[in-house]
Amino acid sequence: MQREIHVLGVPMDLGQSRRGVDTGPSAVRYANLKGRLEQLGHIVYDEGNVAVPNPEEHVAEGTGRRLRAVTSVCQTLYERSAPWIDDGKFAIFLGGDHSISIGSVAAAASAKDGPIGVIWIDAHSDFNIPETSPSGNIHGMPVAALLGEGPEALVNIGTPGAKLKNSQIVQIGIRNLDPVERERLIRSGIHVFTMRHIDEFGMAVVARQALDRLRHLSRIHISLDLDSLDPSEAPGVGTPVPGGMTYREAHLLMEILGDSGRVESLDIVEINPILDEMNKTAELAVGLAASLLGQRIL
Repeated sequence: MQREIHVLGVPMDLGQSRRGVDTGPSAVRYANLKGRLEQLGHIVYDEGNVAVPNPEEHVAEGTGRRLRAVTSVCQTLYERSAPWIDDGKFAIFLGGDHSISIGSVAAAASAKDGPIGVIWIDAHSDFNIPETSPSGNIHGMPVAALLGEGPEALVNIGTPGAKLKNSQIVQIGIRNLDPVERERLIRSGIHVFTMRHIDEFGMAVVARQALDRLRHLSRIHISLDLDSLDPSEAPGVGTPVPGGMTYREAHLLMEILGDSGRVESLDIVEINPILDEMNKTAELAVGLAASLLGQRIL
């Protein structure tokens, strides 16, 4: 099905301490995201980038590193993209670190068509709050913020309060958790498919079960962190963790999610071209977006 797609870059590495993911949007554009999607019959508008200050301009603050700057960028992201999503257009957000998802999910959740489900594809759960985070980096906190936990500034991006209930989020590919974060996640009731589930049951089963867990929701936002893949497949990421998804597992996941007809928006985050090999990770991300949006072998 032909879609009108709006692409917004968010070149932000304010939410973490390792530089480089701010160049992720450029790498994905260089890998020809717009062209690949147009070849599938979609109408694609590149809306440019959200303005993002340099990390050096903002010192680390007590309740989260560069909290004010991250909040400002995510609020701007929300304000620019919410009208597209509310009008039924497909939105792709190019990060940047994973804290951009506080703004993108807030925009998806505000649409008039009702509540949104979120499939969080990541090596990490991103369920820390400042009191539990060893690093204080906000890119490890977006899920908590979207569920109404953590700094009020993050929780209230877009609209006041939580954007999701625990039953509206499913996580896939998780394999690296901080100790207190792990205990919080177990207590939360969020449904998590770890890499063991993928190993044991296969990606097709996991993908379909994830969709079934969100069967009460007609609209889905996909938040894809490229570190969900194994570093052998995606070397150019900010926080690589061994033992991730294979190339085919990732494509199969995107194809099954795309077949559902329920996906309305997509984050592509944590690509670090400085650590990459010949733009391999950005090219993989473009291929995964194409699989989500209709590219098939036959």
